[in-house]
Amino acid sequence: MAFVQPNRPMRDLNALAVVGDRLLTGLADVTSDLSALDSSGFWAVVLPYRGEPVCARFERVRPARPWPGPRWQGPDLGAWQSSLDQAAFEDGVQAIRESIAAGDVYQVNLTRRLSAPVPALDHADSAIVSTDIAALGSALAVGNPAPFSAVVRLPRHGVQVASASPERFLSRRGDLVWSSPIKGTAATPDGFLTKDRAENVMIVDLVRNDLGRVCEWGSVQVPALCTVESHPGLFHLVSTVEGRLRPGCGWAEAIEATFPPGSVTGAPKLAAMAMIDRLEPVERGFYCGAIGWVDADRRAGDLNVAIRTFWIEDGWLHLGTGGGITYDSNPTGEWQETELKARRLLAVASGNPVVVA
Repeated sequence: MAFVQPNRPMRDLNALAVVGDRLLTGLADVTSDLSALDSSGFWAVVLPYRGEPVCARFERVRPARPWPGPRWQGPDLGAWQSSLDQAAFEDGVQAIRESIAAGDVYQVNLTRRLSAPVPALDHADSAIVSTDIAALGSALAVGNPAPFSAVVRLPRHGVQVASASPERFLSRRGDLVWSSPIKGTAATPDGFLTKDRAENVMIVDLVRNDLGRVCEWGSVQVPALCTVESHPGLFHLVSTVEGRLRPGCGWAEAIEATFPPGSVTGAPKLAAMAMIDRLEPVERGFYCGAIGWVDADRRAGDLNVAIRTFWIEDGWLHLGTGGGITYDSNPTGEWQETELKARRLLAVASGNPVVVA
């Protein structure tokens, strides 16, 4: 499959990616053309919630190893600011409930951005501590391990992200593709509410529809529905939807049909996204996009849903947190869920092991 000629970067010794259990170095090409993922080579992929994809091909792929540099130095816990305070967030939840009652939407994922300035380090400090996004990725690997973790550092392309995502957006092995949406969060395995299962089932239907646009007729199945999974500090309901790609469909077509992930938009997807635009005061950036790897030679790859994800931009460290809102949602309960999801991550990023323990 032909693709637009990538931008061939000047040698960038600072570029790297750690995706899954692989360390990628030796940046060769960078392109926004998703059809490149069906050409050749090993790629790190970063898809912002909005904006151009970043597909970076690396020359060297090795097993990941522990971070050899100084430990991460993050902002104080008290330095974090929220794009929505509790009152504004709860007002947003109520607005969504009213839209659901009016029949405009069934579910909307409402989020907020937490931000803090990256600490300034003097030269003496830099030998011991670091504000390198790779150092934060290492801290997350210890303090908040996740099955779809990723670090991508491409300074010349504006990408510095560290993700501790528990959620699969899109995986592929040959023509088989599958997604595992997470909807439903609780502090204990028996703490799920009726609305949690309703959230999950609605998004499963949306993902089935999305995959059906590029998969062979009759191949889309749901092998797992509302399975309880344990993750650091909380529990999730996870389902899996799979299908077999139609001839002529590859990564570009599959991503176009399914992105942004339904679990972080809502249903119907376009109506939910329009409501997100009205209620969220800042762009999501890399949050709620997707990050992962693609081995084009083997027609394989894993992309996460970029939740539990930090990124550095213009001297600020950002983290998003949110949840799916249904008619049965309690505004205060939804705020508390965003706090639960962020608590452990902020502790890791701010170096507070007492909170993490």
